[in-house]
Amino acid sequence: MDDAVTAHAMPLLQPTLTGETILVRPMQPSDVAPLYEVARDPRIWEQHPESTRWQPDVFARYAEGALASGGGLVVTRHDTGELIGASRYYDWTPEVREVAIGFTFLVRTHWGGATNSELKRLMLAHAFTFADRVWFHVGERNVRSRRAVEKLGATVSHLETGDHGAVTLHYLLTRAEWTRRRAQGAGAPETGALD
Repeated sequence: MDDAVTAHAMPLLQPTLTGETILVRPMQPSDVAPLYEVARDPRIWEQHPESTRWQPDVFARYAEGALASGGGLVVTRHDTGELIGASRYYDWTPEVREVAIGFTFLVRTHWGGATNSELKRLMLAHAFTFADRVWFHVGERNVRSRRAVEKLGATVSHLETGDHGAVTLHYLLTRAEWTRRRAQGAGAPETGALD
């Protein structure tokens, strides 16, 4: 735990994180149009509770929320600078030192490889410099994303039923479990929409 982050200090929720093949950086308004070009593929969202997020008006709400959140991030390739997806830190709760990671998606050309594992390793390593617990909120029908967060070592804490009957699973990953699994070399599989 970073001693510079006290129990009530606001951590950096829009860091720049550099991995082997990707760069994760704060989302800017100029990213919205190229990010929509990534997100406009309906197959990315087919298991997601908001399966119409590929539509321009629905995606616009997603992008506005990411920009307003103070935690919106984009993912780019090192070699080309191409924008390939997005994610977000949100719901920082300093009293219990927990944060959520979600609103994640990647272009399908980066499914089935190492990109999602690298993204999650970078984001979790940063999160655990200030948080003791990380939450993932995943739609019950989003099987790809459920498998991905389970591979990280996250377990279902509880369920929540929304206004229209959609069920969200609340997965929890503690710093201790993350550290244990990292020592064993466990990682995340590839997936599409991760929230």
